[in-house]
Amino acid sequence: MSYLAADPSRRAGSAEIAKARKISRVLTAKLLTQLAAAGLVSGQPGPGGGYTLAKPANKIRLLDIVQLFEQTKTPVRCPFGSGWCGHGDPCPLHDSISGLAETARRFLETTTLGVFVGVPPSRSLSGRRTGR
Repeated sequence: MSYLAADPSRRAGSAEIAKARKISRVLTAKLLTQLAAAGLVSGQPGPGGGYTLAKPANKIRLLDIVQLFEQTKTPVRCPFGSGWCGHGDPCPLHDSISGLAETARRFLETTTLGVFVGVPPSRSLSGRRTGR
């Protein structure tokens, strides 16, 4: 996605993207297929074909991409095991770990692929800049 965002005016084939990002062509093709099914990229077969972003880079949140490949609704796990948190007082790290998870989620929600074409990350509701 970052490769396509860097030059949204041109199409890129899976082989080109794979070579540029140093990942296998097979994996790249599978990822592009999933991204196309989710409506994040468009593909055009044949000579002159390839992939482009399906919408402007500043309209695609990093969270939109991450949700395709990672479970994002996972509850924060206690480093002391399941027998500590949730049974009385939280562990000493609970608030810090929960805060970090929330900060990461906000970053993914407010940062778009626009960062790859010079668009700064969105401002959070509090007016503070995110993505530092």
